[in-house]
Amino acid sequence: MMVVILTCFGVVMVYSASSVMAAKKYHDGFYFLKRQSIYAAVGFTAMGVIMHIDYHVWKKWAVPLFFGCFFLLLLVFVPGIGGAAKGASRWIRLPGFNFQPSELAKVALIIYMAYSLDKRQEKLRQFASGFFPYLLILGIFIAVLLKQHDMGAAMTMATVAIVMLFAAGTRLQYILGMGLVALPGICYLVFTEAYRMRRITAFMNPWNDPTDTGFQIIQSWLALGTGGIFGQGLGEGKQKLFYLPEAHTDFILSVCGEELGFIGVIVIASMFLLLVQRSIRVAIAAEDNFGRFLAFGIAILIGLEAFINMAVVTGMLPTKGLALPFLSYGGSSLIISLCAIGILLNVSTSMRGQA
Repeated sequence: MMVVILTCFGVVMVYSASSVMAAKKYHDGFYFLKRQSIYAAVGFTAMGVIMHIDYHVWKKWAVPLFFGCFFLLLLVFVPGIGGAAKGASRWIRLPGFNFQPSELAKVALIIYMAYSLDKRQEKLRQFASGFFPYLLILGIFIAVLLKQHDMGAAMTMATVAIVMLFAAGTRLQYILGMGLVALPGICYLVFTEAYRMRRITAFMNPWNDPTDTGFQIIQSWLALGTGGIFGQGLGEGKQKLFYLPEAHTDFILSVCGEELGFIGVIVIASMFLLLVQRSIRVAIAAEDNFGRFLAFGIAILIGLEAFINMAVVTGMLPTKGLALPFLSYGGSSLIISLCAIGILLNVSTSMRGQA
């Protein structure tokens, strides 16, 4: 029910945040509303179908889906197939729709990890035969995502995989050691790319460059501050009127804050927190390790993406393009997220059936 409420509310907020811009750019104020409504309808249909598929079926598809997603990630580099925007190559062009394979890759990684962790759990406390193979596979995926200039997806996948490994019993010293080894590489990636350095400097002090690198977060703060406790009213926000970039996508929470106030933002955050908490309860009570790892991975993915987006919007993390699950405009994110919820619901149904 919370997912349905969040998604329907997201459709409303996408319209509120985009109608003026859509009217100017596409001569149709309902342009994004119609597309997001279609995405939601497709996502709900897929969720309804997937929730009735026994989650054990995904064991058979774990490896093909995983490597199939890797192939799709490579397709974005093929001229005529891949699409680029703002210096990033993350999309596959389809008729009337740009598909972002990294969204599917996140769920494919969780399915593969759940399958593999269930199969190899007794080896996880060993480095060479247990921990290292996962690092190798994860490193290849991250390298491709970084080539796409999608550091947000790369860090999200890495975090989800590491948390799943830890939950499955991997030694903490392996994880901490990997973090220490990876730290210089992360610093290198940040300091050698000018656009990443600009994001870091803007994060440290956006007022040093308020009309360029610091512009987006300053406009987000203005939206949240203007909203106050109770907001300006639905549809009454001003920052979405060509002030706040990406108002209907990555920064839709800023629009929510301006129009619905602090109370609205707290309600949204609380719903995500409750959704993650219930998902973890499903994982704990699952009938087998595969279902347990599957539900836990989905819970971590949704919670992590929501946390990062909220942290970026409020200025607690550097600006990064990462959608707010179920609320931000975008077909790939919404449809794949609803599919993941369908898998989670089937794990939950199997748990209740066992009880």
